[in-house]
Amino acid sequence: AEAAEAAEAAGGFSYVAFAKAYPFLNNIIIATLKTSAADLVAQCAIERKSFGEIDWQRNLVFCLFGAAYLGAFQYWYQVNIFKRLFPSIEKFTSQPWSAKLTDVPGLISLAQQIAIDLTVLIGVYLPVFYVFKAGVFSGVVDPAQWVRDGTGSYLRNWTKDVSDLVMVWFPADLVCFSVPLFLRLPVRHIVSFVWTAYLSFVRGKK
Repeated sequence: AEAAEAAEAAGGFSYVAFAKAYPFLNNIIIATLKTSAADLVAQCAIERKSFGEIDWQRNLVFCLFGAAYLGAFQYWYQVNIFKRLFPSIEKFTSQPWSAKLTDVPGLISLAQQIAIDLTVLIGVYLPVFYVFKAGVFSGVVDPAQWVRDGTGSYLRNWTKDVSDLVMVWFPADLVCFSVPLFLRLPVRHIVSFVWTAYLSFVRGKK
């Protein structure tokens, strides 16, 4: 907060100062914009829709999901919780790649982080996405119905979704959890943009 205030006092806005002062809020903003943009790419570039044909209700699903899950929840567990579970991650990620390959405790920690992340993606990320989608498209204000419909979609699509998710996120996690900590979420956001565009294309429609 002090860095952001100092930038303002100096006569201008500094994004770097803002990101350092408010990392949680910054991540929510990035995640929301990213998921919205990824859906628009899927609709306009992949599905070839004109601007007037864009499904803004579908885009709202990704905005809300991006803010709540990818912005808030992902920051909380990947930054706060992982630091507590794996206190040596900063040492491992700051090493050159040659040293990482011979750091057995660090490699074990890497494997554990990947296992936890894939478990969360399969057991939390996917069902939460379908519940958000059900909430926007259902037309009723009934959270219990959203959960029932979302859970039903999650279970119906489980085999294909999990196969695709592991194929993308296992190699991505190898990189995300190996790079220096300050690059972890930026790298993840890049992969997530591509994944979200794909998810929008195959699962975003009503």
